[in-house]
Amino acid sequence: MRLPFAFVLCTVMIDAMGIGLVMPIMPQLIVEVQGGTLASAAIWGGILSTAFAAMQFIFGPILGNLSDAYGRRLVLLVSLFVMALDYVVMALAGSIWLLLIGRIVGGITAATHSTAAAFMADVSKPEDKAANFGLVGAAFGVGFVLGPVMGGLLSEYGTRAPFWAAAGLSALTFAIGFFVMPETVTDKTRRAFSLKRANPVSSLTAIAALPGIRPLLWVYFLYSVSIYVYPAIWSYFTTERFGWSPQMIGLSLGVYGIGMAAVQGGLIRPATRYLGERVTILYGMAFEIVSFLFLAFLTNGLIALMLIPMTALGAVITPALQAMMSRATPDSQQGELQGVLASLHAMSMVISPLLMTSVFAHFIQPNTAIYLPGAPFLLALVLMLVGVLLFLRARPIAV
Repeated sequence: MRLPFAFVLCTVMIDAMGIGLVMPIMPQLIVEVQGGTLASAAIWGGILSTAFAAMQFIFGPILGNLSDAYGRRLVLLVSLFVMALDYVVMALAGSIWLLLIGRIVGGITAATHSTAAAFMADVSKPEDKAANFGLVGAAFGVGFVLGPVMGGLLSEYGTRAPFWAAAGLSALTFAIGFFVMPETVTDKTRRAFSLKRANPVSSLTAIAALPGIRPLLWVYFLYSVSIYVYPAIWSYFTTERFGWSPQMIGLSLGVYGIGMAAVQGGLIRPATRYLGERVTILYGMAFEIVSFLFLAFLTNGLIALMLIPMTALGAVITPALQAMMSRATPDSQQGELQGVLASLHAMSMVISPLLMTSVFAHFIQPNTAIYLPGAPFLLALVLMLVGVLLFLRARPIAV
């Protein structure tokens, strides 16, 4: 199963790259096709980002349910094929509306994180699920780092170059997957597709009805909203508080992404083996709470940079939570579960930036009563504490 594993992890990495690939070139690209000022480009950039995240929220459960009915192989291969075509369209787009359509389609095709996680659930022993979900998280972390780096480097060759490169990478991965990817959904675990059940609300209701799952879904959502304080305000926070340059901000985000990938790809296996999933989650939350508290009041940029590896230790939470919920979910609903988690993750990507940037703006404005650029980290800390309380009150899942 090594080649299928590699294919699935590459697919997740490409999905994650799609989030950050356009960041370095989007302002120039929007001005190029739309005209206007950088301010108007920023507004359109927000619209494009929200459209991408909204499609992931809507289509995470749909693709997860489709994979339960028609197989992981078909969903992953079709998504990669359409993704390659979508990048070609974006490379040729001459209007803002084509770019918007491209990001909408891109959000749909990048919503296969749930299908990839369902594949891992299909082929993993119960005791290996947390570690294998960690590999999926690590692949996402690598893609999240590589996307902006790749977009920035290729921008030297024009605003369209990153899209051509991404199209080629998606097409190559599709070709490899066509030959190496087996089907892991069997007649025994296959479940008929229902559009009514595949919408995010119905899927969430169905999964939340499983014994012990509901409080863990709340914990997962609160964690996702709080942890997105980093991509939401990091660039603004470090500029305001430490006076960092764009290069320094990029370096710090790269260090965080690498640390997150290392934790989810390597540390999660021994952590869950020796501590168990429950204790691992609590330790991860404790690391996040301490990190948020330090960053809220920190004024030294060097210490902040040194603190980044500790903030990455909290990355054990996601795969451990996924493993707990996966073991309590029937085999026929693994795709649906992962689709729900993907939707909650996408919802946090919509909510957290709006929430965190508003708090940040309030506490740095000239007439603010308290000047505190790190205030969003205190909000994230509060959300994480609520998650801890919910997790402690949740009954252990009997499997």
